[in-house]
Amino acid sequence: MWRTLALASAFFPGLFILCIRLLGWAAPGWSLKDRILLSGRLVSTVQATMATVSGITVVLNCKDVVYDRHWLAVEYIWVLVPYMTYDIYVMYLCHWHKSMDKGVAEKKHSLASIWSFLLQERLMVTHHLFILIVLTPITQHFRGELGDFFVGCIFIAELSTPFVSLGKILMQLRMQDTLLHKVNGILILVTFFLCRILLFPFMYAAYGRQVGLPIYMVPFRIPLHCNIANASLIAPQLYWFRLICRKAARLYGSSPADKSR
Repeated sequence: MWRTLALASAFFPGLFILCIRLLGWAAPGWSLKDRILLSGRLVSTVQATMATVSGITVVLNCKDVVYDRHWLAVEYIWVLVPYMTYDIYVMYLCHWHKSMDKGVAEKKHSLASIWSFLLQERLMVTHHLFILIVLTPITQHFRGELGDFFVGCIFIAELSTPFVSLGKILMQLRMQDTLLHKVNGILILVTFFLCRILLFPFMYAAYGRQVGLPIYMVPFRIPLHCNIANASLIAPQLYWFRLICRKAARLYGSSPADKSR
């Protein structure tokens, strides 16, 4: 636990700083803001890949979805804790630099700038804090030795993140009109829907198959707190998926003539 926490606490900020410095060497004309934005997205992609691989490994090795164990289901949580903490700070840095470009930034690290950040990124910050404060104790202590399979499923939800990050990188590079951006948009829709929306019915179906229940009976046979936790997790995913669909409608629905105006 402590070793994993220490390594992850050094790895993500270290990789972030390394990316900023390498971008300074590779693209000296870029502003610090652009290097910070891109570096944050690259680190996010690395973490998401690690989480997805860990999740797939856990799911494939847990044939009994209730009782089978895999060490990654416990250990990778201690990677997520430093990452979520790091990511909140990087989101603040990105927010502050964007505000500074617009000429509306408060003094860095001031209460006013932090409050502005919390207001603008309240859903994302709440999502991260929920993982840190609620899900971490549940997955590491309160569930006992049950449900590694479902923890692995939650890790797999990160599969869509690299495509989301790539989309933002392409927009940062002013490549939003390219075929790559359009193909990536489709991949975002598919992976987000499969791994962040259908993931939850899949987990209910897997449990129902294990114990011989139809899927519609599963919510009435599992503990209430499991349903509450799942509802809390899927609610922001549904909101974000709605935003992604609206953005996709604009991307694929607008004609070339509209884009040239």
